[in-house]
Amino acid sequence: MNIIATEKAPGAIGPYSQGIEVNGLIFSSGQIPVDPATGDIPEGIAAQAEQSCKNVGAILEAAGSGYDKVVKTTCFLADIADFAAFNEVYAKYFISNPARSCVAVRDLPKGVLCEVEAIAVK
Repeated sequence: MNIIATEKAPGAIGPYSQGIEVNGLIFSSGQIPVDPATGDIPEGIAAQAEQSCKNVGAILEAAGSGYDKVVKTTCFLADIADFAAFNEVYAKYFISNPARSCVAVRDLPKGVLCEVEAIAVK
């Protein structure tokens, strides 16, 4: 098992890793839309989806993988009414059309509107 860590994605805010690689698979932790350079959270679902996807991408890159190698994502939305707007941004990044679960949840850390996690091959 290899721990994946990068300064291009937000640091873990608890007892977990940004990502783990095992047997050629990359597992990213859920990424909320925190800008790793500033700690800021953008306004609105489109901007937050964009930042969450970029954060996942940074972890994939640090592991030697990329969006085109993602096989499964799990997406969490604070409001299912944001589904269409979220999908519009998501589709720009996850070009391999991976398997996906997308659910609405009651709350997300720091009051954000979305969170994205991914599993990819190396």
